[in-house]
Amino acid sequence: MYANVIVDISHEKLDKTFQYSIPDELLCDIRPGVCVDIPFGSRTITGYVIEVTDKPEYDPARTKPLIGIKADSVAVEAKLIALAAWIRRNYGSTMNQALKTVIPVKKQAKEQVSRSIALKIDKVKARAQLALCEAKKQKAKARLFRALIDADDGARLEYSFVTGKLSVSAATIRALEQSGFIEVITQSGYRNPVEHMSVDTYDKVLNAAQQSVVDAIEGDIAAGLRNTYLIKGVTGSGKTEVYMELIAHCIQSGRQAIVLIPEIALTYQTVMRFFARFGNRVSIINSRLSNGERYDQFERAKNGDIDIMIGPRSALFTPFSNLGLIIIDEEHENSYKSESVPRYHAREVAIEYARMSDAIVVLGSATPSVDSYYKAKTGVYRLLELDKRVDDRPLPKCEVVDLRQELREGNRSILSTRLQELMEERLLNGQQTMLFLNRRGKSAFMSCRACGFVVKCPHCDVSLSEHSGGVMVCHYCGYRQPVPKVCPSCGSKYISGFKAGTQKIEAMVAKRFPQARILRMDYDTTRAKDAYEKILQAFSNHEADILIGTQMIVKGHDFSNVTLVGVLAADMSLHVNDFHAAERTFALLTQAAGRAGRGKLPGNVVIQTYDPDHYAIRTAKEQDYEAFYDKEIEYRRLMNYPPVWNMLLVHVTSPDESECSSMAQQVYDIALQMISHTDENQSPDDRHLIQLIGPADATIAKVNDIYRKVIYMKTSDYAALISIKDVIEQAVKADTAMKHANISFDFNPMSGF
Repeated sequence: MYANVIVDISHEKLDKTFQYSIPDELLCDIRPGVCVDIPFGSRTITGYVIEVTDKPEYDPARTKPLIGIKADSVAVEAKLIALAAWIRRNYGSTMNQALKTVIPVKKQAKEQVSRSIALKIDKVKARAQLALCEAKKQKAKARLFRALIDADDGARLEYSFVTGKLSVSAATIRALEQSGFIEVITQSGYRNPVEHMSVDTYDKVLNAAQQSVVDAIEGDIAAGLRNTYLIKGVTGSGKTEVYMELIAHCIQSGRQAIVLIPEIALTYQTVMRFFARFGNRVSIINSRLSNGERYDQFERAKNGDIDIMIGPRSALFTPFSNLGLIIIDEEHENSYKSESVPRYHAREVAIEYARMSDAIVVLGSATPSVDSYYKAKTGVYRLLELDKRVDDRPLPKCEVVDLRQELREGNRSILSTRLQELMEERLLNGQQTMLFLNRRGKSAFMSCRACGFVVKCPHCDVSLSEHSGGVMVCHYCGYRQPVPKVCPSCGSKYISGFKAGTQKIEAMVAKRFPQARILRMDYDTTRAKDAYEKILQAFSNHEADILIGTQMIVKGHDFSNVTLVGVLAADMSLHVNDFHAAERTFALLTQAAGRAGRGKLPGNVVIQTYDPDHYAIRTAKEQDYEAFYDKEIEYRRLMNYPPVWNMLLVHVTSPDESECSSMAQQVYDIALQMISHTDENQSPDDRHLIQLIGPADATIAKVNDIYRKVIYMKTSDYAALISIKDVIEQAVKADTAMKHANISFDFNPMSGF
């Protein structure tokens, strides 16, 4: 047996591995993540095992053996490498891809250095030197001596102040330093993205319901239990306060915490609240930070300078030495699932990372994912509930407007009559409104504006997607039909996709309410580094009356003066070609509704839809999660969709169309052969039914001249899917004829195919 070893965990070395043979006495102890001593040229150095294999890469006679396992090795690197191996095994990727996922700081950025200048002589001698410089007309030296003498004892002057405001050259500073009159002090420092924050002191006390949740979790920890917890709390119930209390307990016991949030847009308000309680022991990671800032935050975590890291999915891999708690807020969000290889889910990886670290995972949401709630119902997670808002504030009053009726009454505007009335009221009363467009860009499904009919696949109960050439396609089974010219249900000519974007809505609102101050928050207006923060701060300070935006405006924000939320076109997420459509719609509508009435004033919500009778719309109006879940899980059970069964989606891509089709068929045949072989060798009681579907074109069959095919399979046994994935990987690796084709895997996919 052989161990593939990396000798340095940095971007430059990740692709370079060295192979050593494993002595018999070490065979039982060598696994990915183990730190080993290895012969390297004429010296002995340290490396990390990333793979154990029986395939030699060099002549076995010339392969050197490992020396031994290193005692007292750094646990955090070993743990991250072991986690990368788990990700590779469970989601399908190369080890290098998995390593680059868990070690996100790819290279050290330029170190931040600060310089200052101080007197090296006492002030009596300094005054004598000042007099001498003045006599010799050495004005620059005189200015520096005068500034240093006037400064407090022991004070330093910033180097940039001396060279800038005082106009003293670097050469002059160097001459005075060489003469022994001054010293230049250089200090290395870390960039801190939250150091500019200044907030009020934290003084909140938990209510009885919040304290009960904290006590339940702390009781389990004290008893030695390490569970995964799902906190189901209505919007405004104070889940963040519960998180902070759990983190306080964690820090008191000498451990660290990671807080995952779904969007960069949430970072500002979330960090403000954590910073108020924990000060500079908090830091953030997100894609808007520079390379240097990102590098420094991970270094601060590794050095023990911070206890809490907040950020999106990548923050999960913060190298804390004694991790005790991982919190995943808004755990239902699909941004926790990676859309690039390896396609891991942060929730599942967090649970594995916590198991390795003897830590716990806390999931929180007002609208838990169907997957998590199913696991809570079946005893895999422990369910804890917060069913009332803080201070018993009422949930907002929710109304559903039927846009079919609006059309019949002659209103062709995207704003219903009722929504316009309520917006007018808010403007008169000095209150704020949020308008949420359910999806940016245009929709691919076809619906009738007169009756609400959506063109669906007769075999899969998902909407058909509009393709070029006047065809509609189902991306689950490949069913095709022509695009209808009139509605098949009512004969109306008003059948099309919805094409209004946030910019168009902003113009319409400005025309209808010229007196209103309007802010827009979407991808286009938030490209700049601090754009999220500036827009949210401006709206929080009541510098605008109306905030228009996409999904990023409805997730977790807390504006006390918002008393009206309008949901425009709820159907845009309801009829996409994805079995998660109803779940996403219910969550979005409930989260959007939760932004209204969070202060002392009650809130109103208007949901505009062409399908007011759909169970996702009806249950969102009532804020009734249980009723939604019962209906949705029944549908998932009927169709063998996750979480009742598991699904593996295999993506095949190639620049050659025939090669793509050939490889997709080969993958299908391998899976079919495995399924048949498994069935023959198992008793009827042990067999797990596996449904195999495909190959079919992907949602977009060709991107940048790359052809795309999909095959997917469903079964109740996750391990069976991993076995099929392993065999496909090995077969593809051995087939040199398909060198241009690429295959990737997506377990329990969360977006359309």
